[in-house]
Amino acid sequence: MNKTEALARQQALVNQARTENRGLTAEEQAEFERCQQIIDAEPAGTAGQGSQGAAEGQRGADPAAPDPIQQALAAERQRTADITSLCRQVGMDAAPFLRDGADMNAVREAAVNFMIQHHGPVGARFTDHDQQQDFRQAASDALLMRSGFAVSSPTEEAYQMQRLSLRDMAIECLAREGAGTTTELLRMSRDDLWDQLQRQFLSPTAAFPAILDNTIRKSIVQRYQAAPTTFQVWTTEGTLNDFKPSKDHEYLLGGAGEFLEVPEGGELKHDTLKTELLPQRKLSTYGRQFSMTREAFVNDDIGLITEMPGQYAAAAKRTINKQVYQILMTNPAIFDGAALFDNAHGNLMETGGAPSIDTMQAIMLKLLRQTDPFGESIMVQPRFVIVPVGYGFKMSQILESPQIDVEGIGSHTANALYQYRNRLQVVEEGTINTLAKGEALPWFMAGDPATGRSIQVDYLNGMKTPSIRRSQPAGRLGYVWDLWMDWGVSVVDWRGIAKNPGAKQ
Repeated sequence: MNKTEALARQQALVNQARTENRGLTAEEQAEFERCQQIIDAEPAGTAGQGSQGAAEGQRGADPAAPDPIQQALAAERQRTADITSLCRQVGMDAAPFLRDGADMNAVREAAVNFMIQHHGPVGARFTDHDQQQDFRQAASDALLMRSGFAVSSPTEEAYQMQRLSLRDMAIECLAREGAGTTTELLRMSRDDLWDQLQRQFLSPTAAFPAILDNTIRKSIVQRYQAAPTTFQVWTTEGTLNDFKPSKDHEYLLGGAGEFLEVPEGGELKHDTLKTELLPQRKLSTYGRQFSMTREAFVNDDIGLITEMPGQYAAAAKRTINKQVYQILMTNPAIFDGAALFDNAHGNLMETGGAPSIDTMQAIMLKLLRQTDPFGESIMVQPRFVIVPVGYGFKMSQILESPQIDVEGIGSHTANALYQYRNRLQVVEEGTINTLAKGEALPWFMAGDPATGRSIQVDYLNGMKTPSIRRSQPAGRLGYVWDLWMDWGVSVVDWRGIAKNPGAKQ
């Protein structure tokens, strides 16, 4: 058995004990020590120098009376060499054993316990999948907590690693993977450590880049969900499987024929569903690229991993929000050739004005009077009042006041809109103010999507948060990530929304 085989056998013994959650048996301990003797003997290395020194000391003394001082020095050199060699193989710190005068039996016992609790001999890589995943999860949570992110149920290990710098985290990863002892890695310069990490960049099993990926994904999800947008409140959501323009073939409300009375003994009459071709829906890709450079690693700039991806994710959601409200504000021509808000569509107030009981009633009637393409009433139910910032207080007064003042009637007249306070949701959006550019501020009413749709946001395969991918452009020092998201915004019907041109504030 050579040194490599002995190391492998030691690892097998340790793995078996760990799997069964026990220590080594007497027979396993004896076999472990026999393997250690083979490891210590090949090559002799420092131990041989110690033996040579002892021999030299003996040659310089009278054979009949060996010098005890030389013998003690030789024995100490041998002990130091043996302990240092064994500790280096298993990844332990030899200093405490050398300082306390421990003999080899005590060090071997400590080495066995250390390998059971940790990762086995250096060079014999330990691959417990569950432990790897737990460590990576804890390390990712630690980086997020260090940056002020909320983490759900962090482990004790995550709290322990919370104060680690990027360099410390990298050393912990490399030590666990058998790239060296913690002491050896700590002695490496930041540049040398970075070079070693760069070689792991494209490895599918390396821990450090995987931890960075996981941290970035969590940052993206948190920041995307927290971005203050309103489009998702009242638009509908869809999914497409590819980037080809997709015709929205659907059965419209009212497209089926009437139910006909069937006389006794009569037959059911066949009916053909009436359909209408709705607009094309198409996806586009949006994205950015960012990197963690060598300089950022050396400077421990953790924000490039935790903050920057989250900011891009929030920007993606704000972009969708802006695209939706740009449609409302620019009033483009849609699939039938007319503008979205047009008299031909019956969804545009001729005279603009701020929200009031009268203007609210008028815009609600626009929705309630809508018909399908076949002339059947569809009674779109008013559900959302979409207003610019500044009209929210006015809407609260209109909907939450049970009584109002009406000229010529009195000051305690029942407010007809009070009954709608729980049916109408006010959506206040600052993008309307921004896009109005100081002109009149329009406001809108959207119906319940179950009775009438308007704008739809589609995602590729239902993926509603940005995706990331690690890449390594030639000639660039650093970890590089591509961040992208696929979506499309389409007007799918005009019947589910109406517009009041508003007034200048």
